Amino acid sequence: MKLVQKRSRKSGLPPGTLVYVGEKKADTVPMTVFNYSGGRCEERTVTRPDELQPPSDESVTWVDIGGVHKLELLEAFGKQFSLHPLLLEDIANTDQRPKLDDYDTYFFLVMKVLSLTERQDLLVEQVSLVLGRNFVLSFQENGTDVFKPVRDRLKGGKGRMRQSGADYLLYALVDAIVDQYFLVLEALGEKIESLQEKVVADPKPDTLKEIHALKRQLLFLRRAVWPLREATNGLSRSDCPFLHEPTKVFFRDVYDHVVQIIDTIETLREMVSASLDIYLSSVSYRLNAVMRVLTVITTIFMPLSFIASIYGMNFEYMPELKSQWGYPAVLGAMGLIAAGMLMAFRARRWL
Repeated sequence: MKLVQKRSRKSGLPPGTLVYVGEKKADTVPMTVFNYSGGRCEERTVTRPDELQPPSDESVTWVDIGGVHKLELLEAFGKQFSLHPLLLEDIANTDQRPKLDDYDTYFFLVMKVLSLTERQDLLVEQVSLVLGRNFVLSFQENGTDVFKPVRDRLKGGKGRMRQSGADYLLYALVDAIVDQYFLVLEALGEKIESLQEKVVADPKPDTLKEIHALKRQLLFLRRAVWPLREATNGLSRSDCPFLHEPTKVFFRDVYDHVVQIIDTIETLREMVSASLDIYLSSVSYRLNAVMRVLTVITTIFMPLSFIASIYGMNFEYMPELKSQWGYPAVLGAMGLIAAGMLMAFRARRWL
């Protein structure tokens, strides 16, 4: 994951110039079209935007595009649906922050899709959503299948999807993305709890690496979710004529979920920061314990070394050297001194 994508190629270009900012993707861009109303739902795959039929007032059209790196496709969609050049530029820039723009005849919403790999690495993908009176366009950065529940509900005719307009479809897509946040936060929360137990029980240098990796992932999470609070609040309070009042209630529910997710992210960040403090404290405590033991050992051997140094002097007239019990007496005295110092240290609870 890169915190900031390279945007140097856009420097000096006129506004609305299409320049893809992001990682290189596959050559093929899947495009799926859903057209539904009431009891019917048609699904088909197209290869060019000009194959799309103009949306009618009686039905809703959803076009799902699985890639934004082919700029000629973006230009074709812009002509087909009369999209603003600045909107197309934001779609091609995958480093965009989540936001909501009102272009009078349609809404433009940018979100981030979050997912975890098998190695529990965080993946961030940009999704751009365009809401018109009777159509929705979804531009996914690399075609992550986050909208599968929405497609299944459309095909199965479950719920109120087919009986509602394009605004409810936009809600379903946004809700699917936000629900994915809860799954990611749940997995990260379990990792953080396991990490805290490891920090307290046996802190190691590898543990410090895990802490910094989690801090980086939570930074990406906060950057992806925090601006979404303002965007969902704007959808729930908009006066747009094709954003109906019954659907705004659902957007208010999404807004509550986003606020809850932000609070959870802040809590997890505090837990990771606390884990780092515990790690540093544990390492410092272990170091202090080792230094205390070494200091006690050194202190015990200081008088013993003093006695040994006295009898190591090369004087000729030392009466103790000719005594039969001199050697055992000196050893006994050294042992008594060491035992007395150990008892004194234990009495003071230094050991």
